[in-house]
Amino acid sequence: MEQSVAVITGGGSGLGAACARKLALAGNEVWLLDRDMAAADAVKGEIEAAGGSARAMQVDVADAAAVEEASHAIKAASATPAALVTAAGIIESVNTLLDADLDQHDRLWAINYGGTLNACRSFGRLMRDAKSGAIVAFGSINSYAALPLPAYCPSKTAILRLVEMLAVELGRFGVRVNGVAPTYVLTPGLQAKVDAGERDLDAMLRVNALKRMVTPDDVADVVAFLLSPAASAVTGHMMPVDAGYLPAASFATFAGGLPWDERG
Repeated sequence: MEQSVAVITGGGSGLGAACARKLALAGNEVWLLDRDMAAADAVKGEIEAAGGSARAMQVDVADAAAVEEASHAIKAASATPAALVTAAGIIESVNTLLDADLDQHDRLWAINYGGTLNACRSFGRLMRDAKSGAIVAFGSINSYAALPLPAYCPSKTAILRLVEMLAVELGRFGVRVNGVAPTYVLTPGLQAKVDAGERDLDAMLRVNALKRMVTPDDVADVVAFLLSPAASAVTGHMMPVDAGYLPAASFATFAGGLPWDERG
């Protein structure tokens, strides 16, 4: 039986790599699109060593022409992708809107929002013509809650609206579009900062409703569900993967104190 093709932007590291491993394990042929070809090749090697099928391609998602070229190359080499995951993105340091560097602001938007838009347009057209497919875009808890990240936060909010609009536009062609909104994820990079004393793990856990951190596999599991037939009636939504961060953060502002504060 012919394998389904899944494309993951930012597939060479972090959450994109976790999604690639998950989708390959489920029997998909995964295409890893990343600016860092060495990183993409490394993930490709891991997947193949585990018995999966993967290919790597060097693509800067901020370059619309390069993404368009990649979409046609993948279709010609394999098939029209049945799944697209837009995990490519960058983060910024905490700052204020008044003091943020506008060149850095524009570069982040070009990658986070522009890269998501470019991938959704190019691969979405293929799915529209095939009248099937599913897309999962990466938002963030910043899609719903403001934090002092003057470029990142608005870019992720824009991706939420992009998901909603595309879901309506592509739904009539049988294509579903959803998103995921992760909180702090315990990646190797974050763990290293915790170990170095640069991040306070207890402070992060204190905010969550569930007293646990979200892992890359947690996020990949939700992405796989949203792409699967089990979510065939789900489109136009961005699902938080946050261990209950969003409702718990609101609870924490209650001026009367929380009912469990005194009881521990």
